[in-house]
Amino acid sequence: MAYARRIRGRAPSADYWPGFVDAMSSLLLVLIFLLTIFMLTQFFLSQLVSSKDSALANLRSQIAELISQLALSKQENADMQTMIASLQVELADANAAKDKLAESAGSGGQIQVLTDELSKQKDISNQALAQVELLNQQISALRRQLAALEAALEASEKRDKESQAQIADLGKRLNAALAQKVQELAKYRSEFFGRLRAILGDRPDIEIVGDRFVIQSEILFASGSADINPSGEAQLRKITDAVKEIAAQIPNDISWVIRIDGHTDANPIRTAQFPSNWYLSSARAIAVVNFMVREGVAPNHLVAAGFGEFQPLDQGKTPEALKRNRRIEFKLTER
Repeated sequence: MAYARRIRGRAPSADYWPGFVDAMSSLLLVLIFLLTIFMLTQFFLSQLVSSKDSALANLRSQIAELISQLALSKQENADMQTMIASLQVELADANAAKDKLAESAGSGGQIQVLTDELSKQKDISNQALAQVELLNQQISALRRQLAALEAALEASEKRDKESQAQIADLGKRLNAALAQKVQELAKYRSEFFGRLRAILGDRPDIEIVGDRFVIQSEILFASGSADINPSGEAQLRKITDAVKEIAAQIPNDISWVIRIDGHTDANPIRTAQFPSNWYLSSARAIAVVNFMVREGVAPNHLVAAGFGEFQPLDQGKTPEALKRNRRIEFKLTER
């Protein structure tokens, strides 16, 4: 095959560009999409868990306050029990004194005074007993409230555990779905590379590097040009037919694109049309995309990118190394 050559800018060497299918970028995009769903789910569940934690904190605060009131009531109850015991002792002493006075036939006025005192002590004792009963009722009510709060706390903790289990289960399902989509896209990528290899044949200027299909620039473009030559159009038409055939087989629930990357060698170019290798590599990638769109590939399944000389396949400076770095790459990847 004959190739036109032209001096690019001030560089004397020929400038040819390879191309190749780049298939992993779509996988990264689907991964980001699924992780975004996962993060949104975790955000809403964390909001639910946060509200439950706030309710639990309020319940614990109420329980602490009730326990404090219960302790205070118990102390008051103990004080009242002590007072009752003291009054009962005084009442017994008063009854004994009354009996002695009655036996000794003492003064009737003294007996009346003691009787009145005894009546007062009985009234005080009855009041103390009433207070004790009231305190016992309050303690019972506090215990019931405490039991209800503990039951609510246990229920809230149970719901919290269930939410955590749901989050873990959702994460497992998202990971499983992601793994399935990756496997499906890898299968179509393998088929795509196989079709391209079968269509284009075993040529030294066309190769598969990792997950990308690489074609050297001189197959498609003249030196320093972004116009596809007639022989390059014939090769691109074969690639486009393979893309359309694979596109018809990929399910609609798999989001994918063909990324076309333009690459140059390290020789600089400075022309009015292409001030740098960035412009030339990008223009070549866009030219390939436009051709494939005209041939019937859906535009939403194509991406053009220019990398200039900054992603070389070969770090050498020999003519062979520079030629290998001038390329167009095709990559089937997730969107």
